[in-house]
Amino acid sequence: MWYVIEGYDGNDVLERRQAARSEHLARLTSLRDLGRLLLAGPCPAVDAEDPGPAGFSGSLVVAEFESLEAARAWADADPYVAAGVYVRTEVRPFKRVLP
Repeated sequence: MWYVIEGYDGNDVLERRQAARSEHLARLTSLRDLGRLLLAGPCPAVDAEDPGPAGFSGSLVVAEFESLEAARAWADADPYVAAGVYVRTEVRPFKRVLP
């Protein structure tokens, strides 16, 4: 089943986000290579493609896991969690309709 994973950034975490980014992307690339990633990306903190020093308010991942518990475990193991970028994460089932 598909799951939405939303990570919410804390305040002033842009440097920590940048430091953990390669590890974070490696996990997403692995999901993509397994055909289990629908989409992923950050949410700019301001209305701009490149938010600059404003950074990001969080990230969104839609990926396939065998269960809600597996999706939560994957989210909890994210390098952004370990680095203190995300102050909280939410994981919910997702039903893909379009495209």
